[in-house]
Order: sequence, then C-alpha cells, then structure tokens
Amino acid sequence: MNATEGVFNWDQYDKAGKLGSAYTDQKRADIAAIYETTLSAISQYEVIKGSVISITNKDVIVGVGYKSDGLISVSEFRDLPELKPGDEVEVYIEETENAKGQLVLSRKKAKLVRAWEKIQHALEHGEVLEGLVKRRTKGGLIVEVCDIETFLPGSQIDIRPVLDFDVFVGKTIDVVVIKINHANDNVVVSHKALTEKKLEGQKLEIMSKLEKGQILEGYVKNITKFGAFIDLGGVDGLLHKLDMAWSRVNHPEELFTLGQKLSVVVIGFNEDKKRISLGLKQLQGHPWDALPETVQVGSTIKGTITNIADYGLFIELMPGVEGFVYVLDISWSQYLRDTNEYYKIGDTIDTYILSLDRKNHKISLGIKQLTGDPWEHDTFLSTYAVGTTHEGIARNLTHFGAFIELEPGIEGLLHVSRLSGTKRVAHPADVLKLGEKLETIVLGINRENRRLSLGLKQRNSWDACEKIFQIGTLHKGTVLKKTPGRGAMVELAHGIEGHVPQQHLIKSDGREAEVGEELDFEVIKFSKGDKKIILSYQILFNPEMETKVEGKTKGDTKGKIEEAPSAKGFEAFADLKEKLEQNTKGEEKG
Repeated sequence: MNATEGVFNWDQYDKAGKLGSAYTDQKRADIAAIYETTLSAISQYEVIKGSVISITNKDVIVGVGYKSDGLISVSEFRDLPELKPGDEVEVYIEETENAKGQLVLSRKKAKLVRAWEKIQHALEHGEVLEGLVKRRTKGGLIVEVCDIETFLPGSQIDIRPVLDFDVFVGKTIDVVVIKINHANDNVVVSHKALTEKKLEGQKLEIMSKLEKGQILEGYVKNITKFGAFIDLGGVDGLLHKLDMAWSRVNHPEELFTLGQKLSVVVIGFNEDKKRISLGLKQLQGHPWDALPETVQVGSTIKGTITNIADYGLFIELMPGVEGFVYVLDISWSQYLRDTNEYYKIGDTIDTYILSLDRKNHKISLGIKQLTGDPWEHDTFLSTYAVGTTHEGIARNLTHFGAFIELEPGIEGLLHVSRLSGTKRVAHPADVLKLGEKLETIVLGINRENRRLSLGLKQRNSWDACEKIFQIGTLHKGTVLKKTPGRGAMVELAHGIEGHVPQQHLIKSDGREAEVGEELDFEVIKFSKGDKKIILSYQILFNPEMETKVEGKTKGDTKGKIEEAPSAKGFEAFADLKEKLEQNTKGEEKG
C-alpha cells in the first residue's frame, strides 16, 4: 500500500457525485457552529436538570444535553423506586470531562445543595420545615431536615421543661432554623419557637377576654419561693404565695407540685405588660367571717406562733386569722431582748385581746396582760415594804447608779453612793457587772411613779470598823494609787480603804512607798461620820511623827498599840470578817 492508501479523498468522492457538491472550509465551519448550538452549555459545580435515558442494574444513564451522557450509581435513586426512562431529575456537575473523557454527575450532591438552599431560605424567611427525629444526643436531639442532620437543643424542644428526650425519637416534628454555622456545616433548629409563636396568638386572645373575678383552670408550670406560675393554656399567670391560702404559707412547695391542675381566679392583670395576677384563697370563704362573736377585747384566746420577729410575735388564732403581739406586750420586763430565747415557732400559748378590728381584719394581742401589772398587785406593798431584802439582777449601769430588776416589771435604783459602805465608788461598773445577782434592801417606795430606791445589803459596817480600826492599831495594806501633794489610797482587809497623807508615806530610806507595795500601817485617825480612816507608815519608825498627829500628844499611843491583823495572819482576817457580819445582822434586826 502506498502513502495515500487508506486516506479518504473527499474531492474525488465529491467529483463522483456522492455528496452532491463540494464543501469549502467556510461551509464546514458553519456546519460545526450549527452543531455546537444543539449541545447544552454546562458548568462544573452547578445543579441542572437531566433526563433519564436508561436504567441498568448498576447505573442510571442521564442525559443533560451535553456531547456525552453521564453515569450515576443506581443507589443514589433509592428514594425513587418508580424511576423510569424519560423522567427528569436534578444532578450535580462534578466534572464536565474526567481523565477518561466522561461526564461525571451526582444526584446525591444535587440534593445536598438544594437542601442547604432550602435551609438558608428558611432561616432568612422564617419558614417552617418538617424534620424526623433520628436519635438523642448530649443536650438535645438530632433531627433530619431536608436530608441534613440538624441539632435541636433540649431547651428548644418545648416551652415546658422536657425530662425525657427519648419519647421524641422516630417522630416527625415541625421546626424553624435559628442558626447556621457554615464553617462546621452545623444547623440549629427550634420547635419551641413555633409553640411560642402559636401561644402568642392565643395569649392575645385570652388577654382580650380577661376579666377581674374570672375563674380559670390551669396547670402549675413553675414553683418559686415567692409563688407559682400557672399555665392558663397559652398564657402564664402568677399565683403569689400571699394569695394561696388565708393562713401563712412558708413555701409554695408545701401546697403544690409541678403539673398539678387547679382552679384560680383572676384578681388583676396588666394588658400592656401581659401580666396576670391570680388568687386561690379568694375562692374560699374568708376565715374572719367565721370568727366567733364571743371573741372580744379583754378575752383570752389560745393561738400558735407562726413567726417570730425582732418587733414581736405572729399568732394564728384559727386558720386564716392571725394576730400580733408587740414586743412591749410580751413581758412586763423592759429587758426582754431576744424573744427566740423564750418562744419557738409552733408553740401554743394563751394571749389577751387588746384590740379587735373585724372590718379591717386586725387583732392586737398581749401576753403580759394575763399576769397583770406587778405594780398594781394587792400584795405589792407588803412584798416590797421598806426594809425588805430581795435578790435582783443588775440590768443597766449608769454614772449615777445601777438599775436592779427584782422581778419582771419591777426594778429599783441602787445609787452609786450606796454601792459600798467603806469606800467611794466612782462608777457602778467598777464593782458590778451586767447580769450580776446581788442582795438589795428596799429603802423607799414611790408607787405612783413606779420607782423603788434600793440599798446594797452591806457586808462591811462602819460600826464594826470603828471597833477594829482603832487609833494606834496596825494593819497590813497595799498602796492602790498615789495623788501628788495629797498622799495615797491604801486597801486594807476586805476591800476597806484608808488614806495616807504624803508625809506619812516616807520610808526609812527617805523614799516614798510605791503603788503595789504591801506594808504595815498604823491608824492615826478614824472618823465614822466622814467614813474615813487615816493611816501612817512613817510613824512606825519615826516617833517624832506622833507629836504631829492632830488630837494626840507624845506617848498617847504607847502601850495602846494592839496586835494588828498582819501579826495574826489569816486568823485575824477571819475574826474581822466575823465581827463585820455580826454587826450587819444586828443592824438588820434593828
């Protein structure tokens, strides 16, 4: 075969009359252009419509008007069991021509693109989509919407709290798209939003028909410490704990449970704020209407303590009828500070009716009135006669004296000048403590002004001191304090104080005795009227000081110095104490 063998000669064929006429290059280009117009213009990564040409066991051949047809796995058409040649389907152009020159199509990806378009459109326009709950997941449910798995949070399932998510699995549910995260191909949907939208319409309808006094049925939706929210079928109302019962309610959980059905009455509503106030006790008879007529001012009535406050006690006399005891009406004592020390919630006590207002439902009670005013008792004058002794408690200390409570409501004043019979007291706090118990003597009574004058039952009597602290006797003492130019105060036995002039403080070495030193002192003067004992230390070693003592001459004290308690030790102090106590008893008998 030569070089031209096997090559078709168009010119020769044309001369032979097979084509009818010869084609120029221009004519051939024109024919090619016409052919191109018979093919569809397609682009990679777009979704177009195609026609099913044929179906095999493995593939579905789809024509899209391109120069070649595409093959798609038959598994991508499982949702179309009735598919047949000639049917139109949407396909996704993966490649217009692969390495083998084939057109690569996908119906699965076409469906996915369309699904995302629907979801995006639903988000932008608030469209409602139907989804199938596939399974439960952490925090919510997986819902298949338009062949895309979306997330339905537990908080977006319903307006009421959902405790069991499993009941929704396998069911279809209407949802709206509330968020799309394209970076993670994540879609969040909500069913609660649809319910709220639906209820909003119902809420407006219910609010438009509401009337004060209207009785409605509802379910307990939520319980808080201040009340319960009641679902009235599209709108919530608040049942405050003060409107639950006529008696005191500590916490609504004591009366209600979630989901409980009950009838309530509308006691108020705010249409602008869409707030509804409900009542339950208003459906019951008012307990004050059942209060017996025998309950009157001045009568005694039993009740139960329901609350204790700093300012008084709340007493329930019967369900729904509560009275109040002001703190000043609890006890005649003005020193009752903490009522919790004496009363407990739940205690049943007797009370006295001080005032009663049936119209305004108010009742004032008292407790101290049951025992009567102690100042008005028939036995008061005999009990607190002048000279009688009583044990009392120091309740208040002032610069002028101490107030001593002898019994609740009865107190007297113990003047600061009567706190000691042998020494001056600057302030009651120096010798007394609040709450301290002590023996007192009634010195005077002013019943009209409710006042008692008290004295302290003395252990040290100046009559007894006169016998013990005779001039010239020696006594051991401790220097308490020194005053420049005046001398020092010295504490003797049993807290008795004496004064040492400054010149009598000089010791044998020429120095003054210091505070805290314990020395022997000689009595150089005793004044029962002025309640003074004058002492000297220097006189013990300087006989010349004797001539300087007023009312004495040299030698007056010689042979008269008795053995001091310091020489006898503890026996001497015991004798002194016995003498003082005997003298005190003698004074009381007198």
